[in-house]
Amino acid sequence: MSLAAEAFMSQMAAAEPWPENATLYQPLKEDQILLSDCASSLAVQAYLRMCGLPVQVVCRVNAEYMSPSGKIPFIHVGNQVVSELGPIVQFTKAKGHSLSDGLDDVQRAEMKAYMELVNNMLLTAELYIQWCDDATAAEISRPRYSSPYSWPLNKILAYQKQWEVRRKMNAIGWGGKTLEQVYEDVSQCCQALSQRLGTQPYFFNKQPTELDALVFGHLFTILTTRLTSTELAERIKSYSNLLSFCRRIEQTYFEDKRIL
Repeated sequence: MSLAAEAFMSQMAAAEPWPENATLYQPLKEDQILLSDCASSLAVQAYLRMCGLPVQVVCRVNAEYMSPSGKIPFIHVGNQVVSELGPIVQFTKAKGHSLSDGLDDVQRAEMKAYMELVNNMLLTAELYIQWCDDATAAEISRPRYSSPYSWPLNKILAYQKQWEVRRKMNAIGWGGKTLEQVYEDVSQCCQALSQRLGTQPYFFNKQPTELDALVFGHLFTILTTRLTSTELAERIKSYSNLLSFCRRIEQTYFEDKRIL
């Protein structure tokens, strides 16, 4: 398909209303999904709920391989498949649903900077702990990631994933970090988020944006996910306004489906 044809199809898709049967795909919730994917999926669910857009969550063993980018989650809306929060935000905006239209240029730039901070610190820390901490990788990550598959495929896929993440950590300068250094990075990120939030209900006062959805997805998942150590969650618990923030979003947008 030519670029012009793809652009035309995208414009046609944007003109269509949001359907009632939109679907979000993620790995199996009880047995397979890991911390980082669960956080990313929850962030997208929160964002769509904040926009008032219905979506059905479907768990699939091969969700990672179904995704066009190989990243979790992805949504299927009409004849469009879109993965990850950033592209999904742009997709909904094209359909006339946006949480950040009320921000000025300075606020929008600030929002994007904090979203980068969350992705560069919290998401990277989650991946590091899952696959670079030997105890977590052995006791939680490899068994869960490979749980749907039989031997020897389960072993091959788990170690392949671990190798991929460790290679990425080396490429971005995280490969030589200690676990304590990673925890300290998380603390610094939480401190910056806590200071920006202050006493406001949301990061930009009274209405949530995609930043609020992203922060909630990661903080809430860290607070409610079992790991080999509670240290990661304890770093977040040091900031009472971030805990209140998580409770506020859960009660406001997930009242019909308690996720705690």
